[in-house]
Amino acid sequence: MSITRMDANQRMAQVVVHGDTVYLAGQVASGETVAEQSAGILAQVDALLAKAGTDKSKVLTTTIWLCSMDDFAELNEVWDAWIDPENPPARACVESPRLATAEFRVEMMVVAAK
Repeated sequence: MSITRMDANQRMAQVVVHGDTVYLAGQVASGETVAEQSAGILAQVDALLAKAGTDKSKVLTTTIWLCSMDDFAELNEVWDAWIDPENPPARACVESPRLATAEFRVEMMVVAAK
């Protein structure tokens, strides 16, 4: 089975397609609030999935890291408005007190079918 890597540099690829499965790298976005960052991340997810030939209706699983679970409800408001309610993925959300930089309060990693 072939492997296709998109938006890659020497460290990582933003998208890896193996067969009919699409793997996205962890996504972060700028913003003052968890809601703003989450909306930015999900817009990036939409764009990357489209580049790989799929969309959010085919998301299989998402892992979400929050710097504080106190922001869980704020995250879910944005998530619930974005996700395809007919095709919800498996999802995990965990607290991680530190992400790549202090600016980031949420990160998401997605796996989808083609």
